Amino acid sequence: MARRIVELLRNPLAIAGLAIVALLVAGELLSPGFASQRQIITLLKVAALLGIVAAGQNLVILGGREGIDLSVGGIISFSAFLAGNLMQQQDAHLVQGVTLVLAAAFAIGFVTGLGVTLLRIPPLVMTLGMLGVVQGGLVLLTRGVPSGRAAPMLGRMVGEPLVFGLPGILFIWILIGAALTLVLRRTTFGYNVYAIGTNEAAAALAGVPVRRTRTLLFALSGLFAGMTGILLLGYTNYVFVGAGDQYMLPSIIAVVIGGTSLAGGSGGYVGTMAGAVVLVLLQSILTTLNIPPFGRQIVFGATLLALMLLYGRQRRLRG
Repeated sequence: MARRIVELLRNPLAIAGLAIVALLVAGELLSPGFASQRQIITLLKVAALLGIVAAGQNLVILGGREGIDLSVGGIISFSAFLAGNLMQQQDAHLVQGVTLVLAAAFAIGFVTGLGVTLLRIPPLVMTLGMLGVVQGGLVLLTRGVPSGRAAPMLGRMVGEPLVFGLPGILFIWILIGAALTLVLRRTTFGYNVYAIGTNEAAAALAGVPVRRTRTLLFALSGLFAGMTGILLLGYTNYVFVGAGDQYMLPSIIAVVIGGTSLAGGSGGYVGTMAGAVVLVLLQSILTTLNIPPFGRQIVFGATLLALMLLYGRQRRLRG
C-alpha cells in the first residue's frame, strides 16, 4: 500500500489531479459556490485558453535544447488584433479571418524556428527577439488604440453552451488534446520529437531530420498561440493591446506541472492540460483572496523557480 502511494506521488499527472481536487475544496471553503457547476465551467473556459497556447509550448519544450517559446504572448495579442479587424463583427468573414490569422501565426513561428535551427540562435534569445518584433509591430499598427470586434458566431462558440451545457471552446480543447496525444505517441513525427529532445546527436545519426522537426515545433507553437488569440477575441469580444502577455509565464509552468521535463524528451500533453487547470484554479483562489496582480505574478514566478530547481535535479540524474 505504501509503495503504491509513493508511486502515485511520483506521477506528475496524479499530483496535478490531487492538486485540482485540493484547490476546489479550498476554494469552496474560502468562497461558497466556488466549486459550483457554473463556476467550474467558467474556470474551464479560462483553462482552455491557457491549455491551447501551452500545447505549442509543450511541443517546443519536448524538443529539448533549452526550448522555451517566449514569443507566444505577442503572437496571441497580434492574432486577436488581426482576427478582430478581419472579422469586424461579421459572421461572413469568420472563416477567412481564422484562416489568415492561423497562417500568419504559423509563419511567425516558422521564422522563429529558422532562426533557431539555421542561424543557431538560442531559443530564449530568438523568441525574446521575435516577441519584441511582434509587440513593436502591434503598437505601430494600433498606435495604442484597440480596434476590431469578434464575429458573433465566434463569441457564441466560446461563451455559450453547445452540448451538455458545455461551451464549444471546451470541445475544441478536448479535440486538440486527443489529436496531439495521438500525434506524439503514434506517429513518426511524435517519435522524432521525443528523439531529438532526448539526444539530438543520436537522433541525427539515426536519420531523424532534426532541423526540420525543430523548425516545425516552433511553427506549431505559433499556430497554437494564434488559435488562442482568436478564441481570446471570442471570449472578450474585443481587442486590447497586450492581451496575450498574461499567458507567457503560465504556459511554461503548466507544461512543467504536467510532468514534461524542461530538459526535453519526456512528458506529454494530457499532463499539461491538467497543469493548466491547476494554474487557473490557483489564480482564481488568489483573486478570491484579493491578492493584487503583482502578488499573483510573484506566486507564479516562485512556482517556476521551484520547478527549475527540480529540473536541475532531473538533468543531473539524467546526465
